[in-house]
Amino acid sequence: QVQLVESGGGFVQAGGSLRLSCAASGRTFSTYNMGWFRQAPGKEREFVARIHWTGGTTRYADSVKGRFTISRDSSKNTMYLQMNSLNAEDTAVYSCAALTNYCSGYGCYEAVGSYDYWGQGTQVTVSS
Repeated sequence: QVQLVESGGGFVQAGGSLRLSCAASGRTFSTYNMGWFRQAPGKEREFVARIHWTGGTTRYADSVKGRFTISRDSSKNTMYLQMNSLNAEDTAVYSCAALTNYCSGYGCYEAVGSYDYWGQGTQVTVSS
């Protein structure tokens, strides 16, 4: 089993920046991909960004391209999400997730149902 713990959420003014962290422990050797998802009040959980753990390949949702950067520090088993130029629409609970199996099919690495383990989430609130 993989355990995930997010940190770094908080309050920030529009245009500001915030960096989220996700510390992984347990069976991390089985991790293939890790991703960030978010859920705003009244909306479904949506994909934000993902990264291949060993190869470093990344992909972003259109809504955050050019503003968010996903990265990882393998030696610390930690994933990060650097968020810049934040706006009110970025307000949500952000969760990190781990995918421990390969998946096939268009968009499978960006699908909520593909991920096996989830953190508790951290609140990000952006004032407009």
